[in-house]
Amino acid sequence: MASTMTVRDIVANESLLPVLHTSAEAHAECQKLLALVEPPSQQEDQAATAAAVSRQQKTLFALLAQLRGLNRDAILQVRDTKQSTAEARQEVDRLHLQLQNLYYEQKHLMGEIAACESYDHKYLSLPLIPVEQYLEQFPEHADQDEHELMISRINHEHAEREKLEQARQELLKRKQALIAENKKRKDDLANLDQDLERFVDAAKPIQKIFEKEY
Repeated sequence: MASTMTVRDIVANESLLPVLHTSAEAHAECQKLLALVEPPSQQEDQAATAAAVSRQQKTLFALLAQLRGLNRDAILQVRDTKQSTAEARQEVDRLHLQLQNLYYEQKHLMGEIAACESYDHKYLSLPLIPVEQYLEQFPEHADQDEHELMISRINHEHAEREKLEQARQELLKRKQALIAENKKRKDDLANLDQDLERFVDAAKPIQKIFEKEY
């Protein structure tokens, strides 16, 4: 058999219990008052009945006044609760929106991090000497972390390339000087050939004179 629920089972808010209690008392006093004003089956003392009704009315009016006060307090409390609920809902909505913004920002940053991690950095293709060989040449860098060690290796490679470039420039200057010198010698030899040809041409008449005499 199903149990019957009472108002006390439905109303769980402790602040409303005094309202229920006062309402129950007022209801009981109403029942008493009704019992007094009902036509009696036998003739009774009218004055005593009137006095009892007056006392009962005063008690009932007091309870009703108390009930109205409790009802007013309950309404104010409901308004405060609604206001607090609305403010809490606004705060929850604000925090939810902030959380969503943080989620999208986190997602964006994770995408940026993934792009950076997969980026084909130029330094990864540099022909750096192996770490072991570098530390053998420069053991003072053995305590550096991976990032600092990579910077040291890149700086070392840059310095070595500058030395090679300087040496290449020096060799290029020497090459240009040798080319210029060879060109000058070639020009001198060409001029010498022309002088010899002119000398031979100038000596031909003399050669013919000698050929006639002999």
